[in-house]
Amino acid sequence: MCTAISFKTKDHYFGRTLDLEYHYNESVVVTPRKFPFSFSDKSESNSHLALIGIATVIDSYPLYYEATNESGLSMAGLNFPGNAVFFPIDENKKNIAPFEFIPFILTQCKNVDEAKTLLKNINLADIDFRPDLKASPLHWIISDKSESITVESVRDGLKIYDNPIGVLTNNPPFDWQMTNLANYINLTAEEPKNTFAPSADIRTFSKGMGAVGLPGDLSSVSRFVRVAFTKLNSVCGDSEDESVSQFFHILGTVEHTKGCVHLGNGKYEITVYTSCCNTDKGIFYYTTYENPQISAVNMHKENLDSNTLYIYPLEHKSQINTINF
Repeated sequence: MCTAISFKTKDHYFGRTLDLEYHYNESVVVTPRKFPFSFSDKSESNSHLALIGIATVIDSYPLYYEATNESGLSMAGLNFPGNAVFFPIDENKKNIAPFEFIPFILTQCKNVDEAKTLLKNINLADIDFRPDLKASPLHWIISDKSESITVESVRDGLKIYDNPIGVLTNNPPFDWQMTNLANYINLTAEEPKNTFAPSADIRTFSKGMGAVGLPGDLSSVSRFVRVAFTKLNSVCGDSEDESVSQFFHILGTVEHTKGCVHLGNGKYEITVYTSCCNTDKGIFYYTTYENPQISAVNMHKENLDSNTLYIYPLEHKSQINTINF
C-alpha cells in the first residue's frame, strides 16, 4: 500500500510513501539524458530528459517507483491489485509495458498537457520485465506544478482522470475515492459550530473537534481521505526548509508503524521510505523507516549529459544527533 501527493508552496513538491513488508534494494537513481532506453513499442531513446527518483536497478535497468524529470514533471506508480488490467498487444497503438511506463512518459513530456497527448494512443500491454518479474498491478499519478492526473488501466480500458486534489492511494478506483470525499464534506480545521441542536447548550471539550469523523485507520480509503484533509488544510511558509518539513509531516499522517498491519507469518507492512522531490530544483529528499533523518540528492550535481546511471543506496541505518554524549 502507498500514498502519493503533489504539494505547492513557492516551489512544487512531489512524493510518496512506499508501504511494504520487505525491501527491494531501493536506491535514489539519477538517469542522465543519454542513458539508452529501448521501449516495447520498438522506439529507442539515447537523448531525452534526465530523471531522478527511487528505483530498483536490475540488469542495469532502473525500475522506477516514482521519478521527476528535469522539467519538473513527476510520476508515481501505486499498487492497484484486483483492478489493474493490462492488455494484449494492439497493433494500432503504442504498446508500453507497465515497468517502463514512468520512463516512457518522463523522458518525453515536460508537463501534464504533453503527457495527456502522449497517453491518447498508449496501450498498457501485459508485458513482464522478466519471466521471474511479473508486471505489478499499478495505477499512476502524474503531476506538474499546475495540475495532476490519475491514470488507470482497467477492464474497460485506459482511464485518465483529472486529479484536482493531487492525492492518490490504492483501491478502490480513483473516481470512487473522489465520490467518497462527500462523506466528509462537513469536516473542518476550525472550531465546529453547534448545528446538531442550536437551541441546546452543547459545547466542545477539546481542540480539533471540527475534524471528528476523520478516519484514522490504515486502509487505502481512509488514507486517501486523511491525507487529502491534511494536505488541503495545511499552512506552510515558502522556504525550502519549511516546505520540505511540511511535506514530510503531511505524509507522516499515513505512515505505517510496524505491528499495526499484520500480514501473517510474522510479517508486518511498514513505510519502507517516504520521498519528497523539489521538482523545480531537482532535489530529491527521503527518509526510511529505520532512519527518519532527511537525506537529499541533487540531480544537477551530476553530469546529466552522460549515459551511465548514478545510484545512491538508501540510508537505512539510524542517525541520531546526540547532544550531550
